[in-house]
Amino acid sequence: MEGKEEDVRLGASKFPERQAIGTSAQSRDYTEPEATPLFEPTEFSSWSFWRAGIAEFMATLLFLYIAVGTVIGYKRVVAATPANSNTCPGVGIQGIAWAFGGMIFALVYCTAGISGGHINPAVTFGLFLARKVSLPRALLYMVCQCLGAICGAGIVKGFQRSQYETYGGGANEVAHGYTKGDGLGAEIVGTFVLVYTVFSATDAKRSARDSHVPVLAPLPIGFAVFLVHLATIPITGTGINPARSLGAAIIYNRKKAWDDHWIFWVGPLVGALLASLYHQVVIRALPFKERT
Repeated sequence: MEGKEEDVRLGASKFPERQAIGTSAQSRDYTEPEATPLFEPTEFSSWSFWRAGIAEFMATLLFLYIAVGTVIGYKRVVAATPANSNTCPGVGIQGIAWAFGGMIFALVYCTAGISGGHINPAVTFGLFLARKVSLPRALLYMVCQCLGAICGAGIVKGFQRSQYETYGGGANEVAHGYTKGDGLGAEIVGTFVLVYTVFSATDAKRSARDSHVPVLAPLPIGFAVFLVHLATIPITGTGINPARSLGAAIIYNRKKAWDDHWIFWVGPLVGALLASLYHQVVIRALPFKERT
């Protein structure tokens, strides 16, 4: 109610946070989870460690298969549609964005309980910086994601070789009329939106307050991917995922796929770094918590 609020001390915060009376946070205790060790030797002997890597490989493979297949199919329909036609050629940019966002939603839902459902080296990098995953697990995930992306794009090429070669193989490049700086900026901001959404959707403090948050986490993550694609497809074709860009570039393997390829690594990794700092330092204020 207006004018009626109390100070609620959550976790080990040095400064009280003001929370309105009646919220579920007041009835739940919350303890800040410990940071994941940088290196944990016992992980290598655990089947769950390797199983998580396999899950990341398969998820990224399926993601590339659906995503790249949708892009090529759309371009094929556009090329076959007369210029003076009044019909909508294929699924359009919105359909491509839905294919990417919808597939991420489905795959995060399927793999979250096994590997965390990263499916993106930038997401893994951001979570590693926040000490959510160990260094060996982060490296395993990134390698498996890249290998899965290469295999996924390869399957698309195997099924429709001529169309794959003709319509660009789903490879990312900075569109005509935009500079490399434009492309880099679009990738940084787009990845920031995605990784910030991942942090918010999987925040342990929110999960402690609201039990529905972990169940719904894949939805905002997939929706963030959808929205970012709407904004950046005209600029870069939307990378925000180094594995996705690498897989398509390796299988397509044309000069234009490699000319701007650095943008699709530097941009997402910088965006993930900024999102990690913003969430951990500003939103969660972890550096200002008391150490007990």
